[in-house]
Amino acid sequence: MQKYLRTWSKMAAVAVLGAAVMLVNAHYALAAPQDAPAKQDPAAKKPKGVKDNGEYDIYNDVIKDANPQAPNYKKLLTDLDTWTQKYPATDYKDERDAYYVQGYGGTAQPGKALDVVKGLIAGGVPGIKEKLTSAPLILPTLVLAVASAAQAASTGSPTPDQLDTGDKVAHVLLDYAKEWFVPANKNAGLTDDQWAAGLKQMQDTANGALLQIALYPGLSILGKPSSKDAATCAKAEVAFVKALQDRPDSGQIALQVANAFFCQRAASPDKLQQAVYEYARAVVSPQGPPFGLDAANQKTFDDFLKRTYTALHGTDEGLAELKDMAKNSPLPPAGFKIKTAGEIQAAKDADFQKNNPQLAMWEGIENQLNEQGQAYFESSLKDMDVHGEGARALKGKVVGMFLKVGDKPAKPTACNPNELLVAIPLPGQTGDVAKVKLHLVTGALKGKVENGTDVQWDGVPTAFTKTPSLLLTMDLDDKSKLDVATTACPPPPAPKKSAAPAAGATKKKGGE
Repeated sequence: MQKYLRTWSKMAAVAVLGAAVMLVNAHYALAAPQDAPAKQDPAAKKPKGVKDNGEYDIYNDVIKDANPQAPNYKKLLTDLDTWTQKYPATDYKDERDAYYVQGYGGTAQPGKALDVVKGLIAGGVPGIKEKLTSAPLILPTLVLAVASAAQAASTGSPTPDQLDTGDKVAHVLLDYAKEWFVPANKNAGLTDDQWAAGLKQMQDTANGALLQIALYPGLSILGKPSSKDAATCAKAEVAFVKALQDRPDSGQIALQVANAFFCQRAASPDKLQQAVYEYARAVVSPQGPPFGLDAANQKTFDDFLKRTYTALHGTDEGLAELKDMAKNSPLPPAGFKIKTAGEIQAAKDADFQKNNPQLAMWEGIENQLNEQGQAYFESSLKDMDVHGEGARALKGKVVGMFLKVGDKPAKPTACNPNELLVAIPLPGQTGDVAKVKLHLVTGALKGKVENGTDVQWDGVPTAFTKTPSLLLTMDLDDKSKLDVATTACPPPPAPKKSAAPAAGATKKKGGE
């Protein structure tokens, strides 16, 4: 993010200076004779004048050095220093200071440019218009001073006074540009669209600097590269929150607040919640530089918001409502909370436990058996009395009947079983797979149990197998611990009768 801001600042300075050249140039040629010093005329008395022709020549050199069409800022500073050494006192001190601002700004000396422009902008727009009487001098001076403020805040170490001056000069440029870019000042060679674009460029330059200045306290705490230390991020958070309160419409500042919150998520879970809110604020704030995110960053952080919200909440349900909420306040409202996936599941589990206690008990047993297998069975289930409170402990449906005699393997039976296979389908599961085998220790049931019949029971786990599929054997030492409906066994088939002898046949005696 800091890299993005620094890059934008440099590009903006170059672009706006180019615009200033184009927009001021038409006036510059007409205004230059007024700006240029008049040759010394002893007979004439003027409010402002050069001391002699030597000062006149130096002043003219300065004007040529600063010509917006082809400025030579390095030479400009040299000529200004010569002027200052030879003529420390001059009627044109304010003009000389203005050119110093341009020279320092054009040679990447932002601190010096801000120190000099401070006196020129005292009194705001009226003050600078009184000191510098022509727009061709005022506008480039303000543009370079504002560009210097942006550069100092993004790549330098400005003093508090310089930051304050940068803030003031940016506001002076906003006010002056609005006053100067009126139809009466438009040259015939420029279109209305060009004139309007010029005003916007000046406004974007001023606002870009204001953004850099607002972010500087927080970014300077984080350092370069940005610190990922939670304690450092907590200090930067205070500065970023103040900046957002001062400029609540800025998506870029909201993004920095979000990043500061996100950095602290491991130290405080609430910070992740706040970070998600601020990411939402960043992407729903007015779009476009300087204060909003550009299209690419808006998409990048909108996608990140969706992934982060979904990871926190479990789904993206409610994200649209969160964005609507974020439109109305730059900071999360009191009591702001996003339900986490864990909290949502816990609520579902509690509801399931309340409304389906028997299934909930089995779900816990099945999950532990699947995860820990024989170790869980031996330590926590084997020979334990599993019983319910007011109702049977477990519930399922019969999917098979068997009869087991002695040590012989159990065989399927159509009636009077002493073992039942029971399926217990949980929510989300399909099919009637046997998970429990109920063994009646005291004898077989009387009658038949139809497949699909509901069954409830209390019992004692005695055996467990995990493969080929999970099957828990539970012994019931009393038939009263089993609730299941039975039907009468079908009557046994009638015995077959012997065939009658054929007619005329007689029984043989002895060996006959």
